[in-house]
Amino acid sequence: MTALTLSTAAASGLRADAIVVGVAKGAKGPVVAPGAEAVDKAYDGKLASVLETLGASGAEGEVTKLPAPSGFKAPVVLAVGLGTVPEKDETYGTDALRRAAGTAARALSGSKKAAFALPAEDAEDAGAIAEGALLGAYSFDAYKENGSANGKNGKGAKDAKGPLAEIALLGGKPRDKAYKAAVERATALSEELNRARDLINTPPNDLNPEAFAAVATAAAKEHGIKVQVLDEKALTKGGFGGILGVGVGSDAPPRLVKLSYTSSKAKKHLAFVGKGITYDSGGISLKPAGHNETMKCDMAGAAAVFAAVVTAARLGLEVNVTGWLALAENMPSGSATRPGDVLRMYSGKTVEVLNTDAEGRLVLADAIAKASEDNPDAIVDVATLTGAMMMALGSRTFGIMANDDAFRAAIHDASEEAGEPSWPMPLPEHLKKGMDSPTADIANMGERMGGGLVAGLFLREFVGEGITWAHLDIAGPAFNEGGPFGYTPKGGTGTAVRTLVRLAERTAAGDLG
Repeated sequence: MTALTLSTAAASGLRADAIVVGVAKGAKGPVVAPGAEAVDKAYDGKLASVLETLGASGAEGEVTKLPAPSGFKAPVVLAVGLGTVPEKDETYGTDALRRAAGTAARALSGSKKAAFALPAEDAEDAGAIAEGALLGAYSFDAYKENGSANGKNGKGAKDAKGPLAEIALLGGKPRDKAYKAAVERATALSEELNRARDLINTPPNDLNPEAFAAVATAAAKEHGIKVQVLDEKALTKGGFGGILGVGVGSDAPPRLVKLSYTSSKAKKHLAFVGKGITYDSGGISLKPAGHNETMKCDMAGAAAVFAAVVTAARLGLEVNVTGWLALAENMPSGSATRPGDVLRMYSGKTVEVLNTDAEGRLVLADAIAKASEDNPDAIVDVATLTGAMMMALGSRTFGIMANDDAFRAAIHDASEEAGEPSWPMPLPEHLKKGMDSPTADIANMGERMGGGLVAGLFLREFVGEGITWAHLDIAGPAFNEGGPFGYTPKGGTGTAVRTLVRLAERTAAGDLG
């Protein structure tokens, strides 16, 4: 993990590979952002002109490198675009700072140390810069022979570019409690989010349900979190027909993991439930070629829940948080669940399985019903659930459904504050009829149009009476198949971790929604 410190050192005297400054898009050309005054002065106040000559505009995501001024111990100045200059009396905003820091950190991969002189007016800004830089410095090279030296085989090529090793935030206040707390929060959150990314990126031959449960157990013990793992025997004895029905076709049996973080000062209890399909072939309803190559990411919801619970524990949040990881591998075999089979769920309801590739809702339904027995103040499930949600909202925005409008709005607010794009979605009652079954209480499929909403309606059936519930469909942003941007890498993104943590923080502060 990249190391990060607050520094009061002058930019000119700091030994580093690069000094990072911000540049914004002004009406008449690039404008040097606050925080870079000392660097600009060393260029005789002409840094903006030099950058413009080099083609820089200040647009978001733009990176320009130039030789550092005479007298600087760092050899390079890296100017990163912040986007349009804010209006008078406005600031750049935490997410613009977060994205810029992430972009700079990615551009400096392979470097030992960089000093960030971005505009930080207060502790919140410093925390955003720290978070963006730490998330942007992420890399996953464990399986590459020419990757980082800590690779799977212990080897590393001489030309390998690991992540930026050390970050110094200039203009920070190391002795200020607010600044220290902001950086500590950013560090804990980023470390756990990056661990979630590692899990999402790990090939399914190395991350089956048992292996995932082992990772969660080890982390729980490290951070004082109570853990309970139900194996296939316990699941059978408990009547978890949904989880067992999905996992029965695989040689790797399913698991249900319960992670319980408790605070002696807590007044509220949140339950987070994560879909953890460690590989989704579609089962007997087999996915076609071109649709199964990235299905190692179908456990991203469980990874997000796991990371959020550990982060809550590390931050000592004054709220009880329980995480449920519903882990299974969905494979075709002679023992696999068939289309037309009926499963008796943990809640007692029966489900006719019309499509074995609609498996995520089956494992979630059992976990939601089990979580309801603790009577939490709210349940939030997180899942890469439907392609329909991707069609509706694209690859960077997740959908929020809920049985309570105020709670749905609170989660949307939390996601916006965290910098994770989301959008509130409805649960139209007329779509429920499409899941009527002549054989069972409900079918696992309904109308094709509005499929993401149908899935939400299905899950709602398994929420305990009187319990506030929300469903986050993260199918779009959970796995980035395109190029990296901002602090978002290619591959697993860790989507929803920051939203869940922010929701827990708001709940601890008495703002559940």
